[in-house]
Amino acid sequence: MTGKLIWLMGASGSGKDSLLTELRQREQTQLLVAHRYITRAASAGSENHIALSEQEFFTRAGQNLLALSWHANGLYYGVGVEIDLWLHAGFDVMVNGSRAHLPQARARYQSALLPVCLQVSPEILRQRLENRGRENASEINARLARAARYTPQDVLRSIMTAACASRSTSC
Repeated sequence: MTGKLIWLMGASGSGKDSLLTELRQREQTQLLVAHRYITRAASAGSENHIALSEQEFFTRAGQNLLALSWHANGLYYGVGVEIDLWLHAGFDVMVNGSRAHLPQARARYQSALLPVCLQVSPEILRQRLENRGRENASEINARLARAARYTPQDVLRSIMTAACASRSTSC
């Protein structure tokens, strides 16, 4: 594997979709942004994703068509095995990943993985979640509680480990 898998993480409302949208609009020669397969309607939210029913999702998972998959916030998420082809061809691939499933990504991609986490204050996060109008008050509180479980120290350790491994230097 010669490309890097950039595992973009952050709480709902942290700005991942905005960053991915901006990257998709720029001409990139070496970076590809993967689309996720999600059991959510295509019209729901701002993410450019591939909408699947739960049956379609489990069928794809059963046929080994998902490189990584997880369940969060009542939905199923997956990234297709096409990313493996892109990585082997030398492209860097950015994925809207999951903080809770970073170990799964690490186990599969090891030194090819570069974890990146966007952090915003709880106040800004609450405001963004309320403004987008996708969740009710209890769902917003649950997302804020989930966001609080991931500290910047854990993220910095992940980023430093990946950066040191990719440079083959000691940190």
